[in-house]
Amino acid sequence: MPNTTASDRQTVLVDLALQGGGSHGAFTWGVLDRLLEERWLWFDGISGTSAGAMNAAVMLHGLADGGREGAKAALEDFWRAVSRAAAFSPFQRGPLDVLTGRWTLDNSPAFLAMDMMARMFSPYDLNPGGLNPLRKILDRYVDVEHLKQSDVKLFVTATNVATGQPRIFRNHEITPEALLASACLPTMYQAIEIDGEAYWDGGYSGNPTITPLVQHCQSQDTILVQINPVRRPEPPRRARDILTRLNEISFNAVLLEELHMIAVLQQVADPGNTEGAMWANMRIHRIASEKAIKLGYSSKLNAEWTFLKMLRDEGRRTAEQFLADHSGDIGVRSTMDVQAFLKGN
Repeated sequence: MPNTTASDRQTVLVDLALQGGGSHGAFTWGVLDRLLEERWLWFDGISGTSAGAMNAAVMLHGLADGGREGAKAALEDFWRAVSRAAAFSPFQRGPLDVLTGRWTLDNSPAFLAMDMMARMFSPYDLNPGGLNPLRKILDRYVDVEHLKQSDVKLFVTATNVATGQPRIFRNHEITPEALLASACLPTMYQAIEIDGEAYWDGGYSGNPTITPLVQHCQSQDTILVQINPVRRPEPPRRARDILTRLNEISFNAVLLEELHMIAVLQQVADPGNTEGAMWANMRIHRIASEKAIKLGYSSKLNAEWTFLKMLRDEGRRTAEQFLADHSGDIGVRSTMDVQAFLKGN
């Protein structure tokens, strides 16, 4: 844990729960970039899925190399590398989207073709070599030895294809392959094999999961960085929108169950066993932006640097507002009304 001076606020330990969501993870980059500037704030544990897991791993790599400033630089370098790798990707905005200033790929010929082909062919047909441009980037920006030695506990969720159950990779188990497994959408990539088991995206079994933060961390404050919508006001009618909503519901299911358990236990006078009390005493905070959450599914594949920078800036702005409103509450009380959130209020 970093040293503090007498003039600093006493260090407050927090856990982070970082959702996945493709390019929308650049919003989380912005949130982390801003939180790293608060010298009184330090991280006990981080649970991440997909892009959330990659943000966390890159941040810990940077912390080991150069402290807080090193973490900020590592995150920017990582997202720049993602953007460069996608520069020649066929997934580019269509002319209409560019003209209207929309970040969606809904009118991209390549995206539309991929969307149709994914319903008829598997990635084993279309990508028999199992190529994934993120593999080389993760090899460069994630040092597994740094993760093993970090005093910040990292939990990365992937879904076991055979059992449908989550596997939580911890610091000493996390490799670029584990991060790829956590982000492996089965319609786009071949399952990632680790220790003889096949894995898909962790979002199906926890996006992210809070359980390891409760069971293995000392902090009683968890900051959820949300980038996936829980509620949509209108029912989808287009085929693509229906599939998108099904994925959103699936990817939020486990998180909502855990939040529901927290809400229930907080209403019980005696939560019972030791773990029940730990859940009941968890203080929950939420950093989210309606602007980022309302972005369409196809924009998760948009890695244009201007788009990623917009999301980063939105993440910084949202985190700035959260700190202005609630920095004094962290370590004291919850700032997220879990029951109201579950009801969609």
